[in-house]
Amino acid sequence: MEKKQVQMELASYIGRTLRENFGKGPESVFVSLGDSVLTVYLRNFSTPMENVLLGQQQDMLVQRTRDILMGTLIPEFKAYIKILTGVEVKEFYYDWSLQNNSGVFVCIGSNFSDRDFDDDFNGKQAVQEEVRVISIQAQREPEKIFSFLLNDRTLVVIRKGILVPIEKELIMLGNSEALKLAKRNLEKRLLHNKRTFEGILQSKVVDIFVDWDFQLDKSAIVLILSPTA
Repeated sequence: MEKKQVQMELASYIGRTLRENFGKGPESVFVSLGDSVLTVYLRNFSTPMENVLLGQQQDMLVQRTRDILMGTLIPEFKAYIKILTGVEVKEFYYDWSLQNNSGVFVCIGSNFSDRDFDDDFNGKQAVQEEVRVISIQAQREPEKIFSFLLNDRTLVVIRKGILVPIEKELIMLGNSEALKLAKRNLEKRLLHNKRTFEGILQSKVVDIFVDWDFQLDKSAIVLILSPTA
């Protein structure tokens, strides 16, 4: 199956599955497919009930509800991706921008290696330095940072080794959900200094997302950029 067809099939399946489980699906689904990294960008995705909750400042409740649903959907998404692409998804990250009614999934295959992020792009070192500084403000300096421009509108940054001892202890005590909610709020406030990234990349930043895999001590950041002319 050709790459474009795979992307269309995945977009259709993911949109349909979200609609069946949330009661309303995204208006548009954009799938970007690399050799071992796949991203899914969702636009105009919110339900009437969520809109009511958000209007009452119940953002955390919406986040928790979506986390519960995603816990059941991720195995289905992984299985379908393997059927279509033959690649087993080892890592699955996701995040939402409730203010923009958008979201992103990041899937990293078992065939991934650090060399997949060797490709250079304009501003790569400056982007990684900015992420390093933000990481220090939020928790600690990452042991490793990788970045990859999947296409002209999707920049993926992977961090390894970012958890501090107190966070690891909280995870061991079963407080992963609360920790993720807190880290999501803190890091997204720091990451949303869009002017810095826009100056580096010479492109408008439309959305910024971040998620963590606590067991692997890794994190994925995605910057959605405006398409180049």
